[in-house]
Amino acid sequence: MRRPALALLFTCAATAAVHAPAPAPPAESGPFRRLEPGLELAEFPSDRAAAGDRLIHVVRIDPQRYRLRLLNASADPQAAALTARQWADRNHLVAAINASMYQADLRSSVALMQTQGHVNNPRLSKDKAVLAFDPTDPALPPVQIIDRECQDFDALRRAYGSLVQNIRMVSCDGKNVWAPQPRAWSVAAVGIDRQGRILLLHTRAPHTTHDFIEALLALPIDLKNAMYVEGGREAQLFVRGGGHDYEFTGTSEENDPGHVPAPAWPIPNVIGVEAVPEAQRPRR
Repeated sequence: MRRPALALLFTCAATAAVHAPAPAPPAESGPFRRLEPGLELAEFPSDRAAAGDRLIHVVRIDPQRYRLRLLNASADPQAAALTARQWADRNHLVAAINASMYQADLRSSVALMQTQGHVNNPRLSKDKAVLAFDPTDPALPPVQIIDRECQDFDALRRAYGSLVQNIRMVSCDGKNVWAPQPRAWSVAAVGIDRQGRILLLHTRAPHTTHDFIEALLALPIDLKNAMYVEGGREAQLFVRGGGHDYEFTGTSEENDPGHVPAPAWPIPNVIGVEAVPEAQRPRR
């Protein structure tokens, strides 16, 4: 979803429906099913969905076994936007999700986005959430969502090689920060739980963003904080493990005729997940 101004996000839903169904993961005890060690998938019903399958999918990732990568089409003048699955296939990833909304040039993020060796957008906007990874200090968490309202971002930004700024969903004290709104669409988001695990969050079922956050806070996922990364047809999440691929894509409230599967939408920037070789994992 392109965002020329913050106000547009609250007033405009995304357009055509895009969806590719995923097979159910093998049943295990508890809400999360292990795809690989440190990589889990859960599916939760949502009573706040406006329509559709009324499900929320959550991928939970151990940051000791897996690391994040920021991938940008802008890093290569010849590169094009890809679907989350294509980004994963081309970069040997186990998962991929939207990195952020993007501008009219179909490449630039709407706010700060940089990694070691490439700056997609150097502008720090007023948005309060910044996903930080690739720490230069091993004493720091490998991944965190910095909340600019209650943390010293100016100090922390120098300690991480990759930064992705987005709209905050949950405050420092665990409260929903989005006002109720009338429009609903699919949502992709990235969160961190209270154990420091990474959460990739997706609902194809249209939700208002306020209601999606309320649904997340009610789930048994121990959510600490989260940031909005995309909405509507562009919102997507891909994960593979245990011999299966799972692809979740988006729709809007107004355009979801019969929940018919359709091709995923190419996106210019993704947060990817790759396995850390065993020799590089920290000792516990």
